[in-house]
Amino acid sequence: MIYSPKTKGIAMGMKTILFAVAALLFGGWTYAAEMTVSGAASLTNAFTELAGIFEKKHPGLSVNTNYAASNPLLKQIVEGAPVDVFASADQATMDKAGEAKVVDPATRKNFAANDLVLIVPKNSQMPTYLRNLEKFGRIAVGNHDSVPAGRYTRDALIHAGLYDKLKDKYIQGASVRQVLDYVARGEVDAGFVYRTDAEQMKDKVDIAMIVEGHDPVTYPIAVAITGNNPKAGQEFLNFVLSPEGQAVLAKYGFSKP
Repeated sequence: MIYSPKTKGIAMGMKTILFAVAALLFGGWTYAAEMTVSGAASLTNAFTELAGIFEKKHPGLSVNTNYAASNPLLKQIVEGAPVDVFASADQATMDKAGEAKVVDPATRKNFAANDLVLIVPKNSQMPTYLRNLEKFGRIAVGNHDSVPAGRYTRDALIHAGLYDKLKDKYIQGASVRQVLDYVARGEVDAGFVYRTDAEQMKDKVDIAMIVEGHDPVTYPIAVAITGNNPKAGQEFLNFVLSPEGQAVLAKYGFSKP
């Protein structure tokens, strides 16, 4: 049989249709399927591994990941960014996502917990109490308008009666990872990050103490409605909650909520 451009096009079209039907019949993914996961900056290492494992379990599916402070991620989604899963580092930001109707509230689950810690550059002076920070120079904190760790820090320092006293010392970071970098590079004398972040740079920072006086640090996750692959979004969420997903999170220092 001789194929003309027209018959070639028909053949290719039939091949695509047959592939799609087979995918539906056998539970596979459609050709070149994609999904996007937006996660809080502190989830970068854990979610990158989770996304890789999830891709291997679903041949043909590409998982795009996007990490930043929780509030900027939410802003992107509200503005129409195609996102299938949203994971925040605090409840307040996910509450806002629900109010904006950009996530499916029925899918919202808490999947991890963390601790806020005070860190210093490796082998430098270690404060024994938060009030010792009055004798320190520059202190890195997350921007409390956009970074959940910054809000936890603000609340803890207010609780300790130190927030206003230390105002002139604050160096604000756009994410918890930026705060970590400031301390790791020795550009500041101390900083507030999550325990999981500090553990990723044990060779460059020391944990002085776990900080209290704030709401529990719990992470919610939900299927976002601005994406194109809600089925994959739900399956990724289920995977994060599964024993295998929880084991990966534990590997990076997260605890169960």
